[in-house]
Parts: sequence; structure tokens; C-alpha cells
Amino acid sequence: MIDVSNFTANELASKLRSGEISSVDLCNKYLERIKKFEPEVKAWAHLDKKLLLEKAEEADNHRKSGKPLGPLHGMPVAIKDIIGTYDMPTECGTVFRKKMSSSQDSEIVNLLKNSGAIIMGKTATTELAYIHPCKTTNPHDYTRTPGGSSSGSAAVIASHMAHLSIGSQTAGSTIRPASYCGVVGYKPSYGLISRSGVLKVSDKLDTIGLFGKTVKDVALLAKCLIKKDLYDPATIYFSAEEMLEACDKGPLFEPKFIFYKTDKWKDINKKSQQAFEFLIKNFKKNIEVFDTPSYFKDIPKYLQIIHETDMANNFQVYYKKDKTKLSKEMREAIGRGLKYSAKEYADASDFMQQSYDSYSEVFEDYHGVITPSSSGVADKGLKSTGSSDFQKNWTYMGLPAISLPLLTGENDLPLGVQLVGNKLDDLRFLGTANWLEKNCKDEG
Repeated sequence: MIDVSNFTANELASKLRSGEISSVDLCNKYLERIKKFEPEVKAWAHLDKKLLLEKAEEADNHRKSGKPLGPLHGMPVAIKDIIGTYDMPTECGTVFRKKMSSSQDSEIVNLLKNSGAIIMGKTATTELAYIHPCKTTNPHDYTRTPGGSSSGSAAVIASHMAHLSIGSQTAGSTIRPASYCGVVGYKPSYGLISRSGVLKVSDKLDTIGLFGKTVKDVALLAKCLIKKDLYDPATIYFSAEEMLEACDKGPLFEPKFIFYKTDKWKDINKKSQQAFEFLIKNFKKNIEVFDTPSYFKDIPKYLQIIHETDMANNFQVYYKKDKTKLSKEMREAIGRGLKYSAKEYADASDFMQQSYDSYSEVFEDYHGVITPSSSGVADKGLKSTGSSDFQKNWTYMGLPAISLPLLTGENDLPLGVQLVGNKLDDLRFLGTANWLEKNCKDEG
């Protein structure tokens, strides 16, 4: 039997397709780890071990038949418990959906199945993918938050209970958990992956997020999921066929980055600040430090207006039914969302394009922007999932972002480095991220 922690998802996918390992053996290995770590990590919202092994056996039989295989054939993928499935509950972290399933699979699930993947189970999410914490703990320190809202999706990767998982991001829900849990978390450009059949929090902000151990792992997953979907008008036609090749190729010449400390730098612990200073010093020929543009200060306010107005609209059915069953944070957010004026919402929406138009010229001279992924290492305690201050600007403008587990902060906990690229330039962006991952490891 293999030790799953020694391999990347790409390596496992290759071994599964060749028959070097079987899907049943791989799933049994995951189940061993789940038995060992899940009692403390609490990352799963739903896991049917019998169904998982049945699907794995089907995958093995399909391979033995000699029929064509997809890129993820026999590979289990964990999905956030806001992604619709007809054969598993989709509870969205709320009592209002207890034991409820969707009438059909979401488009993401359809694409995963078409690629040969096995839906492993549902990972725990904060309440309705907002900020009220779920049961999940941080695999590096069970007394700390794993981040949110994609708490379980990051934690299953960190504890090697899965190699690939899917989450989402409306403000900072992929990048922050990836940073806290020490895994790779990729938020593609807005509009690349369908949200059809996924809990709608904010149509203007919601983006599917991907988790893995390496940049190439999330690229493999993205390649299978990026597709135009007529049921999600935000999606566009985009060719992702060369995504893994783009990762290998990397930048055509020595990359140049901007580093923003941002006005929230003071909130970062001193040891974490020192880790970033070390990164800047080591890559001094590649990194220039700048102050953030002045108009960035307006973005968190505008994002909040859109986020809370959309939540008030999308979750009003629960609010009206019995708002006492919603968390205090959710009730307050919906309360604010009901009070914003049409003009405030329109101004916040208009500024999305204006801010991107102003900012996009940065990418004419630089390969990407580097910032902290989060305000330091995972917060102590489980009553909060941490601050999204370091992710909001990029989500708002629809830019691709990735958190790379390249640094260590206080108490030897993981500290993510966030790389941001130009909108819809995800192929080159992932190539640059792969370069940074490789060269930072070489430096280490």
C-alpha cells in the first residue's frame, strides 16, 4: 500500500490511469487517514464510506475494460457542502437544509464525473458560506481556526484526507483557509468556472476555489472544470487545455512582481512580518515594494455593500421563516443588506469595472502582485474564521489569486504568500505561480 502523503495529485492521477495503483486501494488509504484524523479535524460534513468504495470499484472496472479514461479517472475529489449533489445531502452549514439534497448534480459535479473523478464527500462550510464558524479545526493546531468559509476543503488537504478539493470565495473564503492550513488555494478569474447548482451568495462576487498540494495539482483540477455554461451567464469561453503545459513552461523571462504591504501590514504579527521581509530580500531582483493605490481604500466598503445586499436577497427565505435560527453575524449582515439604497448598490457595482480598468495597466509591466494571503498565521480559537482584509480587493476586481504555502510564521505555523494576476490571464498566471513555488522551495 502506498503512503498517499508522499505524492502529488498529478502523480496519483497518472498511477491510477496506468493501473499502477487502484482507486479502491487509494480510497482505503484515505479512509485510514480519515479514521485517524477526522475525530479532531472535523472536516467532513458528509462521507459515505460504502458509496465511496463502490464508486472506486466501478472506476477500477472501467479502467480494466480498456475504455477511454479521463484526466482524473478514479481520483477522489472532496467538495464543499454548498455544491449541489442528488445522491448526497447539501446542507450549506445551516439547520434550514438539514439532510436536504439537490434535485440534480451541479455543473461542477457533472464535469468532475466526466473527467473520471469520484465525488468523495462533502466538506464542512461556515453557515451559508459566510463567517459564522463550523466545527472544523486547523490540522496544524486543533485549537486554531482553519479559516473560512471553505474550512473543510482546506483542512482535508492539509491532513492528507484528500489530494484535491473544491471550495468557493465571495470575499476571502479560499485564499485565507489555504494560508492558515498550509496548502495551495487557487481562486480563478471570475467567470471561468460555473456556479450552476452551487449555493448563491452573491452573483457578482462568487467564485469557485480549488485546493491541492501544489500549483500543478490545482491546475489539473481547473483544466477539468473551466468550461462555458449556458446556465451561468457569467461564464465565458476559455481554453484551458494547455493549463498544465503553461505551468511547466512558466514565464518567458525573469518575472517581476509588485509587493504590497497594504495599510493592514500593522495587523500582522512581527514574526510573520519578518518572514515576508525575508522573502522580499531573497527575491530583491524580482520584487519591487509599492504602496497600494489610493482608491483601494474604497473597495472593502463597496464589496460589503454588494455582498450583504445579495445575501439579504438570496437568504431572505430563511430570514423570514425564522431568523432566530440564523447566527448573529448572518442576521446583522442581512439587516444591513436590507437597508442599502439602489444607488449605493449601483455605485458599488459600477466601481468594480472602474477599479479594474484603472488597475489592469499594472500587468503591462509586472507578472503579478505579491501580498500576504492573510493577516498572519491562523487565529487562536474557533469563534472566528479570521480577517478577509488581504483578499477583498482581488475578489472584487475578479482577478485570479493563489495562496502558496511558502513561509512559516510564529509557532512554526504555515503562512501563505498570495500571488495575484491579470483577469482571464490564468494560464500565464499559473505558470508564474509554479515558477514562484519552485524557486521559493529552492531558496528554502
